[in-house]
Amino acid sequence: MAEAETRTQVGIVGAGPAGLMLGHLLHLRGIDTVILEARTRHYVEHRIRAGVLEQGTMDMLDAAGVGGRMREVGLQHAGIELRFDGAGHRIPLAELTGGRCVMLYPQTEVVKDLIRARVDDAGLPLHFEATDVALEGIDGDRPAVHYVHEGEARTLRCDVVAGCDGFHGVCRPAVPANRLRVRTREYPFAWLGILAEVAPSTEELIYAYHDHGFSLHSLRSPQLSRLYLQCDPRDRLEDWPDERIWEELHIRLARDDGWTLAEGPVLDRLIAPMRSFVAEPMCHGRLFLAGDAAHIVPPTGAKGLNLALADVKILDEALAGWFERGDESGLVSYSENALRRVWRAEHFSWWMTSMLHRFPDDESGFEAGLQRAQLEYVTSSRAAATTLAENYVGLERV
Repeated sequence: MAEAETRTQVGIVGAGPAGLMLGHLLHLRGIDTVILEARTRHYVEHRIRAGVLEQGTMDMLDAAGVGGRMREVGLQHAGIELRFDGAGHRIPLAELTGGRCVMLYPQTEVVKDLIRARVDDAGLPLHFEATDVALEGIDGDRPAVHYVHEGEARTLRCDVVAGCDGFHGVCRPAVPANRLRVRTREYPFAWLGILAEVAPSTEELIYAYHDHGFSLHSLRSPQLSRLYLQCDPRDRLEDWPDERIWEELHIRLARDDGWTLAEGPVLDRLIAPMRSFVAEPMCHGRLFLAGDAAHIVPPTGAKGLNLALADVKILDEALAGWFERGDESGLVSYSENALRRVWRAEHFSWWMTSMLHRFPDDESGFEAGLQRAQLEYVTSSRAAATTLAENYVGLERV
């Protein structure tokens, strides 16, 4: 029996932030899309991810009409704290960047907002539990995506395929190996993250450097705190009972002025590896990669979600030029334009990671000496603090 076929202008593989936002932006332009997602809606809407939104990301969500709930319940921050040697040092983001801020609004909530806008409000096609996805004809002008949905083999024929299916997806491997250059860096540590049912002990994010390793105090809501500890990538969750987690957090986040960390029940925990990854170019034929399918950054710089949506903004404008005016210049330059921002974000994320984490092979303490010198410079020089602030809130142009 022949496969059931459908036709669209842009086939989008992956219903993470990149795929959902691309579909939404193209819908606003009147360009047809179909989104395929391997997981269930419940899984996609509940997988825990961080969420520090740059100023440009906030503006993008507002302009697309999906920023209402973010503005209502998100936590806008005008600064962050760098903490080391028992003292806290505030980096006044808004003051140093002409009023630009960040918003704490979890990626999970961004995804919920975009799914609601697409499925519940607009009734547009988003096929969850689409399995056995395979790309065909991306070198030609009529690519196709084969998949199985609800037990039926199907084919989606389109003009363009957007690969937004993450690091482990099928789209990047569809590019011939001799056409793709992959650059990677693995870090010798991981993050243990917890979600705790306790009011945050801080009003702004705390990035802490300590001899025991890095830690981060973030905020999820007025009732929930998100906290992270540097750990060994070989650690297992059972190696970190609640008592050990809180003990280390107290040690690493301690300040000499009497500041205290509040404890609460741990609702969720995970261990995440730390790596940097870039695939170049971010396109091949009629396949265009966006988000984690093309690049990964360590979470220290809070760039992952923001970088994915920056890709999408460039790709949306490029596709609009092609579909609406027959101008393919944006598609031709998509990879070059996107990679300029990608590498800026990779550098900032590497810099923050290198400055704040203890390296296990630093037996002589030389690396630690460099880190303290860097931290002292960043927290005492307005110029250095401005460099951090500009990158943290998101550069307006790259």
